[in-house]
Amino acid sequence: MTREELLQAIDEKYTAIGQDANVHLAGLLASKPITYWEYIQVDALLGLQNQRTQMPDEMVFIMYHQINELLFKMVLWEIDQVYETENITTQKFSLHLNRISRYFDLLAESFAIMGDGMLPEQYMQFRNTLTPASGFQSAQYRKIEFASTELINLIDIRFRATIDRETPFEHAFEHLYWQAAGKDYTTGKKSMLLTNFENRYKEEFITFMKIYNEHNLYKKYNSLPQQEKDNKELINALRHYDWTVNVRWVMAHLNAAKKYIGDGEATGGSHWQKYMHPRYQKRIFFPNLWNKDELENWGITNLEGIEVIE
Repeated sequence: MTREELLQAIDEKYTAIGQDANVHLAGLLASKPITYWEYIQVDALLGLQNQRTQMPDEMVFIMYHQINELLFKMVLWEIDQVYETENITTQKFSLHLNRISRYFDLLAESFAIMGDGMLPEQYMQFRNTLTPASGFQSAQYRKIEFASTELINLIDIRFRATIDRETPFEHAFEHLYWQAAGKDYTTGKKSMLLTNFENRYKEEFITFMKIYNEHNLYKKYNSLPQQEKDNKELINALRHYDWTVNVRWVMAHLNAAKKYIGDGEATGGSHWQKYMHPRYQKRIFFPNLWNKDELENWGITNLEGIEVIE
């Protein structure tokens, strides 16, 4: 593009939004050049690690979880690209699904940082200062689940038959699978882990659930014409994402926890074995993309990988 064409394009851009291009150009003339550290906000980013103990490996723990949250934000960003695209093509759908899967592949592989990267004696000291906080309380991870599938697929498997699309969202919320980590269904009593989490995020979650119950990835896929729903590249991308999030990543997390705490309580006091293992809750984002045997043996026989649909 020539200088004249560039200036004309700038003028057209700002005229279209009722702005004077000359004012913006004058502002550009007065601005200073950007630097990498300013653009990435390196100083702010590196100032977010605050230890509660003197254990050096606590810094590994903090930074690892902060990296997780950044990757979760990237996943939600990609899901929104699918959500916001009307008449999405299978090519674009697959593009964003493959990006999301790469993020979760990285998350699953990165558990070696936790599993092999901290001294147990240091971890067992600083973890006691974290109670009642827990990685369970990652709001972004819960949003990823809401944005990926129909709400019924996130309901505790014991209560799915009693809940449908007419069920109030507040009632469905009380029966989400992860409520089992901190709720006694006999008494209704909730742990501090769960109470703190809901006090901070419940209203936000209910709003998010209402939006994405109509615009989640599963619903987006099912809205495609049959010919596009049969696209093997898209089916494999969805299956890979489903398995990576709900089996591979979960099991990597579970095995890392077992290495350090065995069958003991998590820092938040959650019953983590009951809600984390995929064989118990059958968390499956896209159930119609799996055959009967795969569904029945979810998280039991397919731990090493999934079959690619040819």
